Amino acid sequence: MIEINFNPTVDAEKTQQILAEIAADPMGGWVKLPKKYDMGEFARIKDAAKKIRDESEYLVCIGIGGSYLGHRAIIEALRPKSETKIIYAGNSLSQRELERALEKVGDHDFSVNVISKSGTTLEPAIAFEAFKKKLIEKYGEEGAYDRIYATTDANTGALHDEAVANNYTRFVVPDNIGGRYSVLTAVGMLPLAVAGVDVDKLLEGAAEAVDNDTDKAVRYAWMRKTLGVKNYDTEVFASFEPATMYFNEWLKQLFGESEGKNRQGIFPAAVIYSTDLHSLGQFMQDGRRNLLETIIEYPTDELNSKVVQAVKLAHTAGGIPVLDIKIDTYDERGFGELIYFFELSCAVSAKLFGVNPFDQPGVEAYKAELKKLMEETK
Repeated sequence: MIEINFNPTVDAEKTQQILAEIAADPMGGWVKLPKKYDMGEFARIKDAAKKIRDESEYLVCIGIGGSYLGHRAIIEALRPKSETKIIYAGNSLSQRELERALEKVGDHDFSVNVISKSGTTLEPAIAFEAFKKKLIEKYGEEGAYDRIYATTDANTGALHDEAVANNYTRFVVPDNIGGRYSVLTAVGMLPLAVAGVDVDKLLEGAAEAVDNDTDKAVRYAWMRKTLGVKNYDTEVFASFEPATMYFNEWLKQLFGESEGKNRQGIFPAAVIYSTDLHSLGQFMQDGRRNLLETIIEYPTDELNSKVVQAVKLAHTAGGIPVLDIKIDTYDERGFGELIYFFELSCAVSAKLFGVNPFDQPGVEAYKAELKKLMEETK
């Protein structure tokens, strides 16, 4: 169960209008997903995960942004037990990182899950070519293709066409769910199941949030909007568990890509306490007062709990609005609940700032510049 410590003024009529718009949006498929999951697809995901675990020591997950941050966040946080380990690639253009990933796989048995709706995003495309070559060298063409799992568009795109031509096992990136909202689709569920995460409980937690946390998510969105118009333009997501670093990274993408348009939105940053109290703590306490802080409080030991309370008292006294979001279980059910809570609050918040929560036109700017630079060097 999620608990919150704030109760802003909420315009009920405007809220109902926003919730209806989100549910009806062509990219709002995630809203009902936890309660109306395609259980046939869910069974296919779990069957594929079992096959991967049976024959591979490593699963290489290739993707960037929403194609990897959500499931990596949960895997890193829960550190489930599985004989098959997850390696990530295709989330940067660093040749060093790609070589390190290839070296880590070495001569071990492995499979590849390439996650890309179009198949043309540069970072994963380069990594996929490198690992596909390694698969073919190790298993031959037919054996290699049996170890490739493509999560991509249902009908079109370069990766879809290649997957059909080579008979890769295919899963769908839904047309009505964008990448940063896709954790509970096959995008996230296949790697999670391979890693040993109880995906049934994860889905149950998200379904509970649909039933129990809509009002809390709405209040969080209104609280952010209330502070945003008072020039609190930077939000620091804070947690006290180092293993949740990637959950904070997912939150940064979720809110940054959803809200940061038309010169609107609150800039998302993240810290891990108590570590960052010894690097950023001074600024948090006495720096510019444009910061608001969202503390995600997980169940913890007595000493860490006292640190949480001390930080909340000190930062509140220092003039930082502290929004406390508390979850009562550090497990699949709890993270499923948090995922849905933040997805909904983010979508509502973006609407309150007057922007579309589901597009990301600014992301294309650097791609266009990179394309021009690459063409100049041909």
